[in-house]
Amino acid sequence: MRAIWKGAVSFGLVNVPVKLYAATESHDVSFRQVHVADGGRIRYQRICSVDGEEVPYSEIAKGYETEDGEMVVLTDDDMAELPASSSREIAVEKFVPSDQIDPMLFEKSYYLEPEKSGAKPYALLRQALVDADRMAVVTVALRQRTSIAVLRVREDVIVLQTMMWPDEIRTPDFSVEPGEVKDSEVAMATMLVETLAGDFDTAEFEDDYAGAVEALVKAKIEGGELKRTATSTKSSGEVVDLLAALQRSVDAAKSARGEAGPASAPAGKTTTKTTKKAAKKPTTKATATKGTAKKSTAKKTPAAKTAKTAKTAATRTTRKAAAPKAS
Repeated sequence: MRAIWKGAVSFGLVNVPVKLYAATESHDVSFRQVHVADGGRIRYQRICSVDGEEVPYSEIAKGYETEDGEMVVLTDDDMAELPASSSREIAVEKFVPSDQIDPMLFEKSYYLEPEKSGAKPYALLRQALVDADRMAVVTVALRQRTSIAVLRVREDVIVLQTMMWPDEIRTPDFSVEPGEVKDSEVAMATMLVETLAGDFDTAEFEDDYAGAVEALVKAKIEGGELKRTATSTKSSGEVVDLLAALQRSVDAAKSARGEAGPASAPAGKTTTKTTKKAAKKPTTKATATKGTAKKSTAKKTPAAKTAKTAKTAATRTTRKAAAPKAS
């Protein structure tokens, strides 16, 4: 558990430093309002009833409605002027018999844990409450508002239970007129009470509604009766693979620098070897090219001689044909 408040119990000249923990938690089944056709969640907008426009949070203030329907607007500055208590003291006002506190007054329950320096006075206060069969009526400031509460012992722990103010308890506005009640009916009712008498054990009771809802939901999931929406995830609607996101970031950075894409360590070695082999191949081709060039030159030499001989013969023939004309 996480402490939600720290202070001290003060009675007389004794201070007991304590930490406050929430003693209860709700296990109520919660539902979302959804569109039956596609399972989409229903969302509400902050619409002004006067101009019909949506209102941003920055323009929303607190309003106090009077009995005749008028609205008094209270700004943050107005609220700041109200008296607020920041005391860290649980002040004991008096010790009263336990049966004088109507359980209807109880509101929220908190566990008090002593600091190390307050363990002994905490134990003394706890024992005194048990021996006297009394509760300590206290005042305490929680969330900047003073509340009335009681300290009582539950097992080995002192519990602080906040209480409603007396004017918050409503008086029933109806009466019960049972008519004539016979002694035999009273005797039968008493017998029934005695038959069902017993000790209270919380383990005998369970929330069957919550169990039924869980079983129903599980059955629908196993049967594939799900509405897939854009936010069908356990988070905010976007599933992020961190490793993949980092890899894409590295790829983008290397691409911006004109580098090749990423590769694993083994692949890197293979690439290096391939590159070395590729670097050797052009050298082999170059050597082959030179050899080919030499061979081509060797083959072309007889052809050149033949062409020269043919040219000489042609010249001689031309001269012979031109000789008679000259004479």
